[in-house]
Amino acid sequence: MSSSEEPVFAGEYGQLTPVGGGDPIPLLKKRLMIGRRGEADIQLKFNNVSTQHCRLTLEQGYWFVRDLNSRNGIKVDSRTVTRKRVDPNSKLSIARHEYVIEYDPQALGACGPPPADDDYMDELMRSSLMDRAGLTKRGQNRSDPSQRKSID
Repeated sequence: MSSSEEPVFAGEYGQLTPVGGGDPIPLLKKRLMIGRRGEADIQLKFNNVSTQHCRLTLEQGYWFVRDLNSRNGIKVDSRTVTRKRVDPNSKLSIARHEYVIEYDPQALGACGPPPADDDYMDELMRSSLMDRAGLTKRGQNRSDPSQRKSID
């Protein structure tokens, strides 16, 4: 393929290609709900996929995935996430079903650096302000005798 040719995907906004083989699933809208039942934009008829499992949204030319409180979760590149940017050719696991997401950010309107990845903010918000500042809580190690107060 020459540099002037654009890749061809199953859908206008890219595709999900099943790992291990199978037909690609076209990404036809900028906002897609993935689930097991009929109201889902992308139906994955597996028992371990929730009725409303996750949502894909196109933001600034990049796909983001959000778990919709599913029973069996989602992963991006083998890492459990709640909401995360899914870069081209990343592996998206829905329950235990794996797909490679394929799309071209520039063709979808991306310019400049990718938008911030929420995964970093989730990790940051899980830690305390003291931890983020590099400080530890006073008396945190209660098993250390030097940390105990004497009661005389």
